[in-house]
Amino acid sequence: MEILTKIALAFQHGGFWMWPILGFGLIAVAIIVERTIALFSKRTVNQMNLVAAYEDNVRRGELDVVIHKAEAAKATSPVARAIAAGAVVARNFGGKEEIQGKMDEVLLHENSLLDKRVGFLSMLGNVATLTGLLGTITGMIQSFAAVAHANPAEKAALLAAGISEAMNCTAAGLIVAIPALLAFAILQNRANILAEDMNQAALKAFNWLSYSYDPISTKAQVGKTGRQPEANA
Repeated sequence: MEILTKIALAFQHGGFWMWPILGFGLIAVAIIVERTIALFSKRTVNQMNLVAAYEDNVRRGELDVVIHKAEAAKATSPVARAIAAGAVVARNFGGKEEIQGKMDEVLLHENSLLDKRVGFLSMLGNVATLTGLLGTITGMIQSFAAVAHANPAEKAALLAAGISEAMNCTAAGLIVAIPALLAFAILQNRANILAEDMNQAALKAFNWLSYSYDPISTKAQVGKTGRQPEANA
């Protein structure tokens, strides 16, 4: 209870700018909690292991089985979404370029989900620091303005009140900024690790899917001539 009382007094003495700093802190906490759950609880660094389950089916040409397995795993495995998209194209004889295009489309979306809202933590940390500095400056201005027109008996109290407001704003801004910037670094690193793991797994699946399929240009040439292009002598 004593700690809560001290926090309440510090907030009261900090003046108006404590409210924006409090708002920034609450937003930062909400983002940290949501992103921690999304990146650490719901996502795991095991996409390379998960994609191995599709290799035998792809190599045997069992694309319907691959699509069925990928569709069933889409809710928990982001790379399964890319595999499903690529396998559908491969089944329809789309060629390497179209397979890659569809898989890249899914991967771009999944990578954007990893970075979602993480960048706001850096901004909130910087803005909280600057808001604390602004509170410090306004507190000092009010302090010296009050002292200039006060009688000698009140000068010390007014000066102390202004300095208290300034220091409390500075401290509050740093209290919000430091955890926000630390969380930003940790979550950004986690997002990069997950993205690299997912992209490597998707590349392995793409190599399997595209290995037995001709490029679109070759298929177009076959469609026009009715025969396979001759190999160079």
